Amino acid sequence: MVRVEGAGVHADDFQIAGFERFSTVDWPTKLVATVFAQGCPWRCTYCHNIGMQAMRTEGVLPWSTVAAHLADRVGQLDGVVFSGGEPTRQAALIPAMQEAVALGFEVGLHSAGAYPGRLREALRYSDWLGLDIKAMPQGYEDITGSRASGAKAWESLAIAVAWGGDLEVRLTVDPTHHTRDDVWSVVRRVQAMGGPRPVLQEARPDGTSEDYQRALGRLRLRDVMTERDHLELAIR
Repeated sequence: MVRVEGAGVHADDFQIAGFERFSTVDWPTKLVATVFAQGCPWRCTYCHNIGMQAMRTEGVLPWSTVAAHLADRVGQLDGVVFSGGEPTRQAALIPAMQEAVALGFEVGLHSAGAYPGRLREALRYSDWLGLDIKAMPQGYEDITGSRASGAKAWESLAIAVAWGGDLEVRLTVDPTHHTRDDVWSVVRRVQAMGGPRPVLQEARPDGTSEDYQRALGRLRLRDVMTERDHLELAIR
């Protein structure tokens, strides 16, 4: 196994909540392995990975298991995606990404932008970023439960745009929170900052809290956006 260490933090310190050995959905057009990081500072109302939120929970498998799988799949996988949880929460993300690069893999990253400084560092080793932008800055606290979350997420978007790499911005449309005007405000602001037109995603009830499932009921993205919007925007 290739070992890359830095600043006293090792890849083996990475807390891993789950590992998908083969995925065709986590990085568009790529066959990848996906590593899910444990821990997230935000408590988004529509989060479907609630079990990955706790930041003091130990990982379910060591990085060495992931690295061994990757070493055995060189030439068979296009890359590795680090997801979560929020992978940029952990300093060990960086040496883990370095090891993936050293093995010859492309590296993708999913982030909500909660840690702009760590995101900036991680982008040095990233080939693709899927960044979640959840609302206009003033609308973040109602979704995440964190007052500072909006400023951090939009700072992270500015960092990602300046990075200049392959960037996909995602917006999960929550019918219990977003209006059509809310969605279009985010789309226009992202593009005004030089980012790509956001991809709209459906808020799924699977894995969310019982309270959110009751609030969502039968509401879906189609109840927020019009048919014309569907033609203009990429919607998943």
